Amino acid sequence: MTRRIAFLAALLLAAHAAAAEPPRRIVSLSPTVTEMLYGVGAFDRVVGVSNYCTYPAAVQSLPRVGGWHNPSLEKLAALRPDLVIVGDAQAPFVEDKLRELGIAVLITPGRSVEDVFKAIEAIGRAVGKEKAAASLTASTRETLDRIRRKTAQFSKPRVLLVVDRTPGTLRDLYTATEGSFLAELIEIAGGQVVAPPAASGYGKIGKETLLAVDPDIILDFVHGAKSRFSGDPREAWRDMPELKAVRNGRVHAVSEDYVPHASHRIALTAALFARLIHPEAE
Repeated sequence: MTRRIAFLAALLLAAHAAAAEPPRRIVSLSPTVTEMLYGVGAFDRVVGVSNYCTYPAAVQSLPRVGGWHNPSLEKLAALRPDLVIVGDAQAPFVEDKLRELGIAVLITPGRSVEDVFKAIEAIGRAVGKEKAAASLTASTRETLDRIRRKTAQFSKPRVLLVVDRTPGTLRDLYTATEGSFLAELIEIAGGQVVAPPAASGYGKIGKETLLAVDPDIILDFVHGAKSRFSGDPREAWRDMPELKAVRNGRVHAVSEDYVPHASHRIALTAALFARLIHPEAE
């Protein structure tokens, strides 16, 4: 163990020795995790969050410990957490470092809709909020089922969900594919995903493939109104007027902050997708 790691571990020793169940000092390294901690009623125990956490509003007053895959170990250790919660996609970057410090780590899944429910339940067990987690899971399932029933009567338009691209252009364009929770939410909302499959659930797509799949609807996630990705996506898509979605004015900007997060707020995302895909249902 390096001198630096040994020093940081020493800072945590007393806190861990006195820690009781359930944990009282929690650090969340993922916006998704922070949302779920709030959802199960354990947000009052959160003492630190990642730089990207924005919900609930009270998160703005909490200490920030760094990025999604490179948090500051010094800042994290100074908070004396008895539990750090991370998503499974970021775990390879941070898990070993945290365990080397002697910090308890909970890794939550987040690749599918069913993973969301598993994550809520896992967090509920870890923080002693099992009943609240079960209630949150049940209400989220109920909302998704209601949306599915509402859209089942309509035809299923072919939908392309863009999750990233070079700002102002159609270069380096990435989409949600089968196997991602976002693709599942499109299905629940009454659409069908047309992007070619990718192992991770997200894949890069070129203009030739775009022409081949020719979606009826394009949902373009623009990463918030104030980011460098913001702007009217229709401007970039004018470069491909031959696409059905462009010709028919079915390119929609999606900027809501909850969309990329696999928490109980997927119910909001499914409702948003349903409004964009099937405005006739309103």
